[in-house]
Amino acid sequence: MQDSFDVTTIIFLALAVFVIWRLRSVLGQKTGAERSPFKPVDRSRTEPQARSEGDNVVRLPGADRAAPPPAAAPASRDWRGIAEPGSEVARGLEACAQAEPGFDPRAFLEGSKSAYEAIMIAFAKGDRKTLRGLLSKEVGEAFERAIAERERNRQTLETTFVSIDKAEIVAVEVRNRVAQITVRFLSNLITATRNAEGKVVDGSAETVVEVPDVWTFARTLGSRDPNWQLVATEAGA
Repeated sequence: MQDSFDVTTIIFLALAVFVIWRLRSVLGQKTGAERSPFKPVDRSRTEPQARSEGDNVVRLPGADRAAPPPAAAPASRDWRGIAEPGSEVARGLEACAQAEPGFDPRAFLEGSKSAYEAIMIAFAKGDRKTLRGLLSKEVGEAFERAIAERERNRQTLETTFVSIDKAEIVAVEVRNRVAQITVRFLSNLITATRNAEGKVVDGSAETVVEVPDVWTFARTLGSRDPNWQLVATEAGA
């Protein structure tokens, strides 16, 4: 009985030794130089890690790198057809584009022509509601006085647009992100003022006249409100 027990024990011990030997041959022995299961930083492509004196804190690669120089300003955009290269207007448009990268002077000009026509028609009709959204407070007050005086005199103003022959940016100023762009319009209109009896007392109901105007629009660049407001008007030459 004892011999049977000893033989069995010896057999199991031999099997255990065999299994351990196979495992070591397959997995290898741990030497302390194994790589982490996570891919390490390739130091050959980065700066050496810096170690502070007197401690063993390891900084991340690049931690001591000086801040990169600011990106070079983009070359001046091509404003041909809108402004002469190197002109004050071109520099002003560049300032607008830097403050608001999506600024497009061509789209602005198209919008300014629409605003010019809308304001002229609203003024002729005495449409105060439309004017409030398009005019600054000061210009709005001046338009209101003119409309009120016309109403007191029981006069009406008729304005018909024939065409806007020209719209050009003549000045641009950007200050504290507020842009003011001045546009010179050259339009052809039929305009006439009638009295209470319907008689024309100023202008002509049939004659097309060429009208030059210089208007200045303003807006805070980068704001959510995309609308420009009329902030100044003057008769053009």
